[in-house]
Amino acid sequence: MDEEYDAIVLGTGLKECILSGMLSVSGKKVLHVDRNKYYGGESASITPLEELFTRFGAPAPDECYGRGRDWNVDLIPKFLMANGSLVKLLIHTGVTRYLEFKSVEGSYVYKGGKISKVPVDQKEALASDLMGMFEKRRFRNFLIYVQDVREDDPKTWKDLDPNTCTMQQIYDKFGLDKNTQDFTGHALALYRDDEYLNQTAIQTVRRIKLYSDSLARYGKSPYLYPMYGLGELPQGFARLSAIYGGTYMLDKPIDNIVMENGRVVGVRSGEEVAKCAQVYCDPSYVPDKVKKTGQVIRCICLMNHPVPNTRDALSTQIIIPQKQVGRKSDIYVSLVSYTHQVAAKGWFIAMVSTTVETDNPEVEIKPGLDLLGPIRQKFVSVSDYYEPTDDGLQSQIFISASYDATTHFETTCLDVLDIFRRGTGEDFDFSKVKLDLGDEEQ
Repeated sequence: MDEEYDAIVLGTGLKECILSGMLSVSGKKVLHVDRNKYYGGESASITPLEELFTRFGAPAPDECYGRGRDWNVDLIPKFLMANGSLVKLLIHTGVTRYLEFKSVEGSYVYKGGKISKVPVDQKEALASDLMGMFEKRRFRNFLIYVQDVREDDPKTWKDLDPNTCTMQQIYDKFGLDKNTQDFTGHALALYRDDEYLNQTAIQTVRRIKLYSDSLARYGKSPYLYPMYGLGELPQGFARLSAIYGGTYMLDKPIDNIVMENGRVVGVRSGEEVAKCAQVYCDPSYVPDKVKKTGQVIRCICLMNHPVPNTRDALSTQIIIPQKQVGRKSDIYVSLVSYTHQVAAKGWFIAMVSTTVETDNPEVEIKPGLDLLGPIRQKFVSVSDYYEPTDDGLQSQIFISASYDATTHFETTCLDVLDIFRRGTGEDFDFSKVKLDLGDEEQ
C-alpha cells in the first residue's frame, strides 16, 4: 500500500465503484479500498437468504422459502432507466459485457386509492383511466408538444420557450388539471417534490423525453434491472477499473485520512500510508465532513405472489405522488422476482421506501404496503441521509451523498457525474473509453 496514487477511493458502494472506473478510464492511477469484505457497501445485495434474516435479527427462514442461496436481496433496490445516464455509462465503458438485464414489466402511478398504468404516449393517454375524456385530449396535446421540442429550434417551441417558461406556465397553457400535473411530474419526470413547477421547463421536458425514449427501447416500461441483483453493478465497474490499472483492496481498515495544510496527502491503514492527491469516498469515511439532512425508511417484503392489479407483472414500479396521500415527498414501490434470479421459484421481493417526515416512519409507508397484498416477511430499516458540507475543492476530498428513497438510478448518476466534474475539473469524456475490452460487441 506504500505507493503514490492520483486518487484513492474509499468504499465499494455503487457510486464509488462507478467513480473508480471513470477515474481509471481517464488515465488516473487509482487505489480502491473498502473496510468490508464484500462489494456494494450500504447498497449491497445480500445472499444467502439466511444472512438477510440474521442481519435484521429475525428467526431463521423456514423451508417454504426454498434454497437460501437462490436469493439475492438488494438492500437499496433501484431500476435503471433504459436510456438513462447509468445505462449510457455501462455501454460506453463496456461494463455491459459482465451483466445481463431484464426489462421491468410495468410502471404504475397511484391515484385516489388505486393504481393505474402510467400513460406514456398518445395512444395510452387516450385509453388511460387516470383522466376524463377532455383531459385526455389536453394531455395528448401536451405530450405531442414535449416530443416535438428541439432545444436548438425555436420553431418547435410553439410560443412556449421552455428555457424561460416555468413548468407551471406550460401546464396552465395546455389546461392540465392538478391530477395530471401530479402524475406527469412524479411518475414521468420522476421529481420527488413540486419545486420543479416554478423552475424553467426545459429540465422537465428533458426528463419526460428520457422516460419516453427509454420506454421506446424495450416497450413494457422504461426500466431495466440486472439479473442476480444490483450487487453485480459495483463488481462490473471494479473489473473495469482493474482493466485500466486500478488496484483493489477489500477487508482493509482505514484509520485516518492524512491532511497537510488543509489538503489530503494520503490514507493510513495501520502502519502503512498510501499517498495521493485526491480521495473519493462515501459519507461513512468522513463523519466530520458531512451533515445529516434527513432519513429514508425502506421496507423489504418477501411475498409469494405479484402485486395485485398489475396484470400479474413479475416486476414493476409504483409511484405514489405525495399529494395523493397528503405528504411532502413521494412513496416508491418496486417489485422484482424469481425471474431475475434474486429469489427462489415463485417468490417476489417488494420494496417500499420514502423520505421520513414524522416520528412514526412505519405509518408513512402504509399506503405502499397496503397495495402489496399478503406479505410473508418484512424487514424495516431507517437510514440517515448525509450530504457533504462542502464541494471538496479545497481539501480534495470528494464525498458522495447517501442513497435517496427513489427506485431509479437517475439521482445516483447525477451525483456521480457532479463529483467527477468537481474532482477533475471536466465532464466525463465517454469517447476516452476503449470499447474493445472483450471480444463481443455490445
